[in-house]
Amino acid sequence: MPPLGYFLVFGALLFATGLYGVLTQRNAIRVVMSVELMLNAANVNFLAFTRYLYPHDPRGAVWAIFVMTVAAAEVAVGLAIILVLSRRRQSIDVDRAAEMKG
Repeated sequence: MPPLGYFLVFGALLFATGLYGVLTQRNAIRVVMSVELMLNAANVNFLAFTRYLYPHDPRGAVWAIFVMTVAAAEVAVGLAIILVLSRRRQSIDVDRAAEMKG
């Protein structure tokens, strides 16, 4: 079994990649995908810590399933919003969505 540090570094890199995508992308679908990367990084950390602290306890896996459930709901709502945005504005650019205010 690899050391815990390997999983934590992987989770940190995954989270940083997602954060970079959220902060720099203008396409709404890419932003949603970046948020999913960040949630998967949290899942990696849940599972890694549980595996090393409580090897025979499924608590980390249960939390990871909860996070995946919330992520699936978030994607469904996000894609519905993106679909409405693309039909009204003919674009999924996040900056143009700000023009819909007011």
